[in-house]
Amino acid sequence: MAKINEECGVFGIFSDKKTDVAHLTYYGLFALQHRGQESAGIVVNDDGVFRVHKDDGLVNDVFTPRVMETLGEGNMAVGHVRYGTTGSKGVANAQPIVVRHIKGSMALAHNGNLVNSYELRTQLEEQGSIFHTTSDTEVISYIITKERINACSIEEAVGRAMKKIKGAYSLVIMSPQKMIAVRDPNGFRPLCYGQREDGSYVVASETCALDSVNARFIRDVLPGEIVVFTKSGVLSIKDNCGARPSFCVFEYIYFARPDSIVEGFSVHEARKRAGAFLAEEYKIDADIVIGVPDSGIDAAIGYSQKSGIPYGIGLIKNKYIGRTFIAPGQKSRENLVRIKLNAVPSTVAGKRVIMVDDSIVRGTTSAPIVRLLRAAGATEVHMLSSAPPFLNPCYYGTDIDSKENLIACTHTVPEIAKIIGVDSLGYLNPKYLPYLAGDGSKGFCTACFDGKYPTEVPATVHKNKFERKINEKEV
Repeated sequence: MAKINEECGVFGIFSDKKTDVAHLTYYGLFALQHRGQESAGIVVNDDGVFRVHKDDGLVNDVFTPRVMETLGEGNMAVGHVRYGTTGSKGVANAQPIVVRHIKGSMALAHNGNLVNSYELRTQLEEQGSIFHTTSDTEVISYIITKERINACSIEEAVGRAMKKIKGAYSLVIMSPQKMIAVRDPNGFRPLCYGQREDGSYVVASETCALDSVNARFIRDVLPGEIVVFTKSGVLSIKDNCGARPSFCVFEYIYFARPDSIVEGFSVHEARKRAGAFLAEEYKIDADIVIGVPDSGIDAAIGYSQKSGIPYGIGLIKNKYIGRTFIAPGQKSRENLVRIKLNAVPSTVAGKRVIMVDDSIVRGTTSAPIVRLLRAAGATEVHMLSSAPPFLNPCYYGTDIDSKENLIACTHTVPEIAKIIGVDSLGYLNPKYLPYLAGDGSKGFCTACFDGKYPTEVPATVHKNKFERKINEKEV
């Protein structure tokens, strides 16, 4: 297992009247908690006055009843849950970022990762900008602010900024009078909007967040599109549209919640398809199919339905333990595995087990799971991954920053099987990726598997490139 790190989740709400937007944003962020568990933040706009609270921790811990009272009511709000792919953990890098400038305040929440943040940050610093965080989100906010000084509107400034920032970004931006949803021209990360019965508009990373606040899904924000929400209505600006879409296929495999509809296709169904493709490729003589909770379950069901081998609950997850990757350091990850999962002996004892997981990254936490199953009496354990082998770093918001951390780059499949301790190991064939969600016509980014990057990428990448020790810096 040894998961790669999550991305972030963004949420925004716009109402033409004063209402309890803080609590609605809280519910939306709660639904997006799976996308980031390092920090959370909410900014409420009360007729141009911004009230903000953000801190390290889960949504439920950050936003206590007392905090929610201080946020109060307003006509707009923007929220964010974070897992950092650029910049370290800590409240300084929590979002949304609030910028106050000569033309008013701006709050910005970002999901994704820029490929040219270092260059832009250097340029801004040479021009006198002072940075208070190490995240590329602050770079985006500075670029927009700089453009806003001479632009007629915030949306014009955003459009100009999009010409300069490169990479993955789904943004929710709030000015004193407007809320803006923005998606990069390649559409790497999801973003959609809907409407509540009271007329308020809601923007979110996934449809599950719309559901949490009883908002009717309207549509996905198009790659390159700027959607502006005002009291006059909704304005769509498509000046930056037209690039070939490169949606992150791993959203379907792992990131998104199974009850979400992403780019017009059910995440649950996409994962079942992955399992069915595995069944076509790997015809294993076994007694039971189980999934590693949570994101391996849907694929396991798909494998079972296609193969005819019964599906069973072979692993139970402690729902109060966060996702494995959140723990810093390998030792912590392994300790979490021991308390996060328990095997179900009545399901696996005396049986040949097929265990389906969403992916294998480092391979270091799969072995403890296999040992759990064998200790529970499994006679054989065959492992299948509903993703192909990770062979390349991601530059667009997934925390894979070096090949030396990827087990598939240094070991063959039989070697990995031996390391993990399974009787056999199989990966999803990359040829099936285009068909996980639709007829194969969707444009996906699969660079982490095949090295075909949709944009120019840096020669090197460092998650904490602005926080390196003196002896680690290049001369």
